[in-house]
Amino acid sequence: MHKLVENIFGWSYPLFKKLDFGETLSAYLSLAINIVVLTLIAYIIFTVFRYVLVRALIIIARRTKTRFDNFLVSNKTAKYISHLIPLLFVYKSVPIILQNFVYWEDIFGKLIAIYIVLLSLWIIKTILHAFRDHLKTNPSFSDKPIDSYIQVIMIILWIFGFIVIVSKIFDISTNAMLGTFGAVSAIIILIFRDTILGFVASVQVSLNDMVRIGDWITFDKFGADGDVVEINLATVKVRNFDNTTTTIPTYSLISDSFRNWRGMLDSRGRRIKRHILIKAQGIRFLKETELEELKRIQLITKYIDVRQSEINKFNTSHDIDKSLLINGRNMTNFGLFRKYITQYLSQHPGLNKDMILLCRQLQPTPQGIPLEIYAFSNDKRFENYEYIMADIFDHIFAAIPYFDLEIYEMPSGKNDFVN
Repeated sequence: MHKLVENIFGWSYPLFKKLDFGETLSAYLSLAINIVVLTLIAYIIFTVFRYVLVRALIIIARRTKTRFDNFLVSNKTAKYISHLIPLLFVYKSVPIILQNFVYWEDIFGKLIAIYIVLLSLWIIKTILHAFRDHLKTNPSFSDKPIDSYIQVIMIILWIFGFIVIVSKIFDISTNAMLGTFGAVSAIIILIFRDTILGFVASVQVSLNDMVRIGDWITFDKFGADGDVVEINLATVKVRNFDNTTTTIPTYSLISDSFRNWRGMLDSRGRRIKRHILIKAQGIRFLKETELEELKRIQLITKYIDVRQSEINKFNTSHDIDKSLLINGRNMTNFGLFRKYITQYLSQHPGLNKDMILLCRQLQPTPQGIPLEIYAFSNDKRFENYEYIMADIFDHIFAAIPYFDLEIYEMPSGKNDFVN
């Protein structure tokens, strides 16, 4: 290539000198002609290669099954490569065109070299972005923090490019620059502290499968409650359910506690865990007449019959004095109500019967006795889940008076007067 460049630009100066224009004038005339020729050739090379490369890549992308070349087209990789080819030609031509202008040859040579380094880094960036976009179309990589890895690679390349540029500007060898770079590594670590922490965190998050793109997470410290839409080197973006966006430092995912709801979404049901408070003073033993009345509730008719038979048999065999209800074994309105709720839950179409399903009594509190429903809904979607839970508790609230029980409510402090 060097010989070709000499043949293209080396003829003008000897020609003008032979025509007795003098050395200075010959040099300037030769420079002017060579700049025009160089500009024209560079433009032709750029136009030809841009057309050929862009068209060729588009044709290849249309005829191949892989989508990687499609992303090369969308990221304009061929266009930037077509800029690089004429630039290399100009870089090789500068020493010959400016051979009589040593000072300017050094300056323009360095400027073009710097531009080549920056353009090369930009081309690599477009290729990496195409590779990233291609991986994101693969379900196996769609939830991985690919952006973080691309950013790390680009940071390393930019550091290397910076070293090359500085070595070109000050005419220092690359090895010497690397040695100097090692000496100031402590300062670099301080400057890129968040980036380094983010990289380490993103690797740990990926290896431990802590967070994926699309996961629903709750992070109270940052007020985040929504879906993860992006995982970068330094930040994780969460689109909250109110359509706001929360940005969380990546390293906070391993340094602080947060909740990932992926396990629930991947399971067969979404948990319902809610309790109501029953007034303790309303809990009592049931009389025979009351039991007969409650047998009309179909869900517990059979249970009352079986249970009453067992209790009567026990009391009779032990000669229990039933003149007082407290003697022997008895059924209570609260216990029967718990059984009713259990039967009701077992027949509810919105609950998963293959998972835990129970109605349990918790530790008594000053406000009453908590009665907790612990079950799992079939439908995990937020609005349907809330509807199922509301439907269950609507029924519970309406059923409580049938068992002569009351729900605890805080006194309002307002007296109701009846005229």
